[in-house]
Amino acid sequence: MAQDALDQTFLLGLVGHSARLASSGIRPLFARRMADHDLRQAEFAVLSLLDANPGISQKRLADAINVSPPNMAAVLARLLERGLIRRERQPSDQRMQILLLTPAGTRLYRKAAATALDLDQEATAMLSSAERRELLRLLKKVNGAQDAPQGQGTW
Repeated sequence: MAQDALDQTFLLGLVGHSARLASSGIRPLFARRMADHDLRQAEFAVLSLLDANPGISQKRLADAINVSPPNMAAVLARLLERGLIRRERQPSDQRMQILLLTPAGTRLYRKAAATALDLDQEATAMLSSAERRELLRLLKKVNGAQDAPQGQGTW
């Protein structure tokens, strides 16, 4: 006997629930596609931020992607070990360290970013360009990132 469809009207009317459902459908696909580049989601985010913001600190990276300092240290250790990023002393304050992409990190990031953009387009194929822009604008507003620079992808 087939089960009747559940009435999810209330739940689907909640932004958090609907956002979680959308994310839970996309995140596993993103993880599988990034596995082709041997990257985890947080590692891709770090490479993306370092590409756009060369020379930022470990703390700023952790804050930007909402990762605890110990977890960020593990992410950075893996990227350092693979030769994708490097640490340098900040020229204006030798006590501080900054992080930069290596040439290998830049090359890998460019390939992974193309993969992310392809997935992003697939995941939003049912939306018009205007709807996609509006979705991103509203999500940024909900996330409190309304004033953040406009990017192409959602990752």
